[in-house]
Amino acid sequence: MADTRAIGERYAAVRRSLDERGRRLFAAAEARSAGHGGISASARATGIARSTIGRGLKDLDDPDGLSGQVRRPGSGRRALTAVDPTLLEDLRQLLEPATVGDPMRALLWVSKSHVKLAAALCAMGHQVSKSSIPKLLGDLKYRRQVNRKTLESSRNPHRDAQFEHINAAVIAAQAAGQPVISIDTKKKELIGPYKNAGSDYRPEGCPDAVNVHDFVDPELGKVVPYGVYDIAANAGCVSVGIDNDTAQFSVNSIRRWLDMMGRERYPDANHLMITADGGGSNGSRVRLFKIELQKLADETGLTLQVCHYPPGTSKWNKIEHRLFCHITQTWRGKPLTSRLAVVELIAATTTTTGLTVRCELDTRAYPKGIKITDAEMATLSIKGDEFHPEWNYTISPRTPP
Repeated sequence: MADTRAIGERYAAVRRSLDERGRRLFAAAEARSAGHGGISASARATGIARSTIGRGLKDLDDPDGLSGQVRRPGSGRRALTAVDPTLLEDLRQLLEPATVGDPMRALLWVSKSHVKLAAALCAMGHQVSKSSIPKLLGDLKYRRQVNRKTLESSRNPHRDAQFEHINAAVIAAQAAGQPVISIDTKKKELIGPYKNAGSDYRPEGCPDAVNVHDFVDPELGKVVPYGVYDIAANAGCVSVGIDNDTAQFSVNSIRRWLDMMGRERYPDANHLMITADGGGSNGSRVRLFKIELQKLADETGLTLQVCHYPPGTSKWNKIEHRLFCHITQTWRGKPLTSRLAVVELIAATTTTTGLTVRCELDTRAYPKGIKITDAEMATLSIKGDEFHPEWNYTISPRTPP
């Protein structure tokens, strides 16, 4: 594999001491030493045309055929920007972000491809071809770029302080030998022969055939993977639901983790810390979530300490980048043809850092629209922390374990 960056660094070091022939031979030598893909890599690194590098390769094969003449500096065809002084400025105008509905923008609703930019410039009276556009774009310091997720919703002034509060609570719980889990719902998945993002190895010319349209199969429907991630153990437990993503489903998934993994790993635990998003079925304002947690505390005798991440910061929840991202990698490019396939693929997820995952199908029904009254909320044994009690609270058992 050619190292384009290294070629570029070597070229920059000697470029000024080379004439036209020397630059051609240098690029050709780099292309040959790079092997497969060397011409493309050398062209990208040096900016020398592929056809020129091809001539240089012929010169390397026949050094006796080299001409002794080299063009004088500045010779050759004049640059387009020298012949047409308004070309760059008109191109800049086409590239500027357009105001929606502005009739003066020539490329308001289309992508800025080389062909379309060249056509627009020709319509403005310039003589330019699509092959000249890349160099002109380079002169203007433009390059293709993908979207970058950097914008956030309104930022709570106590966001960073909440992160510090969660980190301190996690460290304290782990130091005391008590379990700390991160919980969340993964994206719902269609079951059936549907396209799944990513790619995987298959015999050449034999890709998996999937449906053209992603209409929900009325029989197979969707599944809802809900994850519980044990931070200290680097272990996950995923419940694959087939009904609604509700607070009851969320807390039943925690109960399942306790039955399958938690009690065995923490036999002496009397305290469980839970970190969760601020919204969804386990949101900080979901009354049913607190009611169900109270039931869990009463059943197990565990004191439940809950810390919610501030709104708009769900990606900081550890389960996202320590469990869910690896599950996505496991089934990339694989159609999820059955519920069993989902369970098996999730359970097969591992990492080099030792992640293990257990997974089970949850076939129970979880009705939506359950209303919790103020009287029911008054029965909770809940205590809010001094710092943002709406995000941080503790639920204690109402009865002895």
